[in-house]
Amino acid sequence: MLQILPLVKKHKVIHFSKTDSRLANNGLPLWLQSIRCRVNYEALKFTPLIERLGRELVNILQKKGPFVALHLRYEMDMLAFSGCTHGCSDEEAAQLTKMRLAYPWWKEKVINSVQKRLDGLCPLTPEETALVLKALGFQRDTQIYIAAGEIYGGNQRMDLLHTTFPNIVRKEMLLSQEDLKLFQNHSSQMAALDYLVAINSDVFVPTYDGNMAKVVSGHRRYLGYRKTILLDRQKLVGLLDQYNNSTLDWVLFAARVQEIESELMGAPRQRKVIAERPKEEEYFYANPVECLA
Repeated sequence: MLQILPLVKKHKVIHFSKTDSRLANNGLPLWLQSIRCRVNYEALKFTPLIERLGRELVNILQKKGPFVALHLRYEMDMLAFSGCTHGCSDEEAAQLTKMRLAYPWWKEKVINSVQKRLDGLCPLTPEETALVLKALGFQRDTQIYIAAGEIYGGNQRMDLLHTTFPNIVRKEMLLSQEDLKLFQNHSSQMAALDYLVAINSDVFVPTYDGNMAKVVSGHRRYLGYRKTILLDRQKLVGLLDQYNNSTLDWVLFAARVQEIESELMGAPRQRKVIAERPKEEEYFYANPVECLA
């Protein structure tokens, strides 16, 4: 502390390398866990510009009524990295594979996309997401904010989602080009805007449980267990396949989706602990239960 405190005072911000997923989740004193929450959810702030534009986005959306923040994780780099190609053409699948092979730091090269999806390790496609949201009871006029980068496949992949829920908006539709020009080519800063919208939405729905989804979910718990629908993709893809091949009608499909998701709405629960495999246990910031009593 004697060495670090002067650095903090001098530079205001210090980056500690190799301290992301390697931080301990469990087995720490309650006072220390509480400090982690206060630092992460109260002390740390985005830059003034990001905070201002984030508030502006939230205000615009709230003036129109309740809204859902949909973290539609379907960007090209994510699909290439994960090897998830369900719904893609052969040409698109080849393009994604080529991209994965081009990055030496992406260790997994040969991926069985079909099996990975069945194991629940792929994001839902935009088309699958539309069906699941409809099955969960969201109405056609629901205001949906897309918290994501450029969707792979463009507008064509979004057709069913737009048809099912026409009231879909993105930050590019709500803010002026002048406001956004400073963020162009800065994906992390654009994601920061999405983060601020997501923690303040009436409902948050991530289609994949990546880092963004985890930290937003945890922040929403800290703010009072705001409704967060965590999709059980492993169970849902089986139902989606049955519905799409006409072996399951809509009424039964919707009922089963609602049954699966009934316990996954962000309600209080203990954090999953795997002492012998800490990398596989639930991330502290996804469910900071010590701070939520």
